[in-house]
Amino acid sequence: MGSLLEEVGSGPSRYQRAEPDKVLVMACGMLAREVLAVKERLGLDHLELTCLPAEFHFHPDRIAPAIDAAIVKAKAQGHANIFVGYADCGTGGLLDRVCEKHGVARMEGPHCFAFYQGMVAFEAIADDDMTSFYMTDFLCRQFDAFFMKPLGLDRHPELIADFFGNYEKLVYLAQTEDPALEAVARDAARLLGLAYEKRITGYGDLVPALAAAAGRSGSAS
Repeated sequence: MGSLLEEVGSGPSRYQRAEPDKVLVMACGMLAREVLAVKERLGLDHLELTCLPAEFHFHPDRIAPAIDAAIVKAKAQGHANIFVGYADCGTGGLLDRVCEKHGVARMEGPHCFAFYQGMVAFEAIADDDMTSFYMTDFLCRQFDAFFMKPLGLDRHPELIADFFGNYEKLVYLAQTEDPALEAVARDAARLLGLAYEKRITGYGDLVPALAAAAGRSGSAS
């Protein structure tokens, strides 16, 4: 799924005729499948989704400027109701400044690994998870593309100790029950030399957050 910046770069766009009651969710590409699943589950037909590149997971400095530009473009196209489908995600508060500037809300929490578990549950185990390496359904699907190839682990497995030596456990936060994805997570734990734990989180706080966003009559602060 392309970014809003790509979709509105030139030519006609489905965002050019925005209806007042529509709610535009600007989310991380890592959440696209999950946002659409929640939309379908809750029957949020008036919710639209656009995603920034999932690779921003590794470049948090790009998130706030990209969201800033995307909000400006979306508002110019008539979108009054916008929700940012990002937690802080390593922006160090810069994303909050963008949200405050435009009067929009974002997902609560430091990152998606927190809101998938639910903020209450995450805060209760955050200290114990300091040495845990998190994986989600998306990261299981993209393990090779996101970790093995970019880090060179497929060519230089000796680098595993350098990149993952400070972790003790791989925690698979499962949004769905999928044996194939769990097999990836288990194999990854063995490859990285980490203990393995699976937590079935579902979509966590993403569900109430999107329900609340879709029920707004205007942009939230």
